[in-house]
Amino acid sequence: MVRDAHLAQDITQAVFVALSQNASDLADRTVLAGWLYRTAQNLAANAVRSDVRRRAREHEAGVMNELLSSDSDSTWDHIAPHLDSALGELNDAERDALLLRYFQRKSAREMAQALGVSDEAAQKRVGRAVERLRELFAKRGVTVGASGLVVILSANAVAASPIGLSTTVTAAAALAGKTFATTATTAIAMTTLQKSLITVALVAAIGTGLYEASRVAEQQKELRALVQRQAPLTGQVDQLTRERDDFARQLTTLRNDNERLHRDTEELLKLRGEVARLRNASHEIASAKGSGHNDPTEIAMRSWLKRVTLLKQRFEQWPGKKTPELSLLAEEDWLKETENRNLETDEDCRQAMGKLRDHAKEKMAALVDKALEEYSKANNEQLPADLSQLKPYLNPPVDSFLDGYEIAKPGTVKVSNRTLTWAMVEKGSYTPGRVPASHREVLADREHDMFIVIYQGGHYRY
Repeated sequence: MVRDAHLAQDITQAVFVALSQNASDLADRTVLAGWLYRTAQNLAANAVRSDVRRRAREHEAGVMNELLSSDSDSTWDHIAPHLDSALGELNDAERDALLLRYFQRKSAREMAQALGVSDEAAQKRVGRAVERLRELFAKRGVTVGASGLVVILSANAVAASPIGLSTTVTAAAALAGKTFATTATTAIAMTTLQKSLITVALVAAIGTGLYEASRVAEQQKELRALVQRQAPLTGQVDQLTRERDDFARQLTTLRNDNERLHRDTEELLKLRGEVARLRNASHEIASAKGSGHNDPTEIAMRSWLKRVTLLKQRFEQWPGKKTPELSLLAEEDWLKETENRNLETDEDCRQAMGKLRDHAKEKMAALVDKALEEYSKANNEQLPADLSQLKPYLNPPVDSFLDGYEIAKPGTVKVSNRTLTWAMVEKGSYTPGRVPASHREVLADREHDMFIVIYQGGHYRY
């Protein structure tokens, strides 16, 4: 089919390469001859078609080169005698643009940098110069299109430059170095085929430059439109941000007002209760005075109740002296503590208040000890690892009191030379090194209060 021994060998080799690549798919075929024949036929047909197309392209390129060479050379013969004078009639800007583009082979970007303008402006300047040059040739009886003139200048301008232009270029080369002279020498030695290829590349470059310039202009226009559309959105975002910040500040103010109102309501309720209690006490005293009772026992009882009331008032008036455990005290605890106290001085009041706080802690210890016992029974003799686990076992519920306590590190608390495995201590009663604190700043009254340690089966104070 191919009628070429070397090509037939290449096709045979390609058939066996295809066989190795498809070996896994052909494992089930008992006869490979049919597959080999069909593959060889397909590869041979592809090779013949490729060879025919290649020969056609080579023939077409040869014909085009001949036509282009003959037509270009014919037109150049009419243009060349007038080129020097026509270039002389151009203004400096047009002449510089043509020399840079077609004589020095500069790209659009290089031209723009040399002329100090944009790429698009440089290309437009070259286009105006070519059109002006074409008009000058027309006045001299040489008719040529703008695109044809571009092709002719690209192919022949450097190789056969006029005498006057050569003198100008030589003078410029003497100042700028030997770069342009070397380029000109190389261009003169170019073959006709190389000149044709350069011409085609030049036309493609010009078209590409114009297309890129158009795209850049369109993109700049779209960018400006996008910026204009984005400006209102930016303003809306800023406005929404300000409104959000205002709402956040208003919400914070409302929350603070709500908390303050809640505190004021609680204080108001307390004050109302105190006023009612004092009013009742005043009525009782007035009734007693009105009845004219002078019974010493009744007088002593009134004095006793007055001391209880005074002590409770001191707890409310002195900040930090009232502890949560005081709510565990019963009325008889207050009466017992004030029975034999005069409470005439602040020191008397402080001593009584310290005794009441210690007594309240002991009641707290009794509740915790009972809760520990119930927790241990419900959890296989285990003790809680966190005080929150005791809350369900406290009766009455006093879980809020636990905030002032913590579980001591195992081995740091001793009772009668016995190290405890579990103990509940007041926060701040031990130093960071787990040593009992010698200072008492964390106590409500460091001169009259004591720390308490609660463990399973008992407690002690120090």
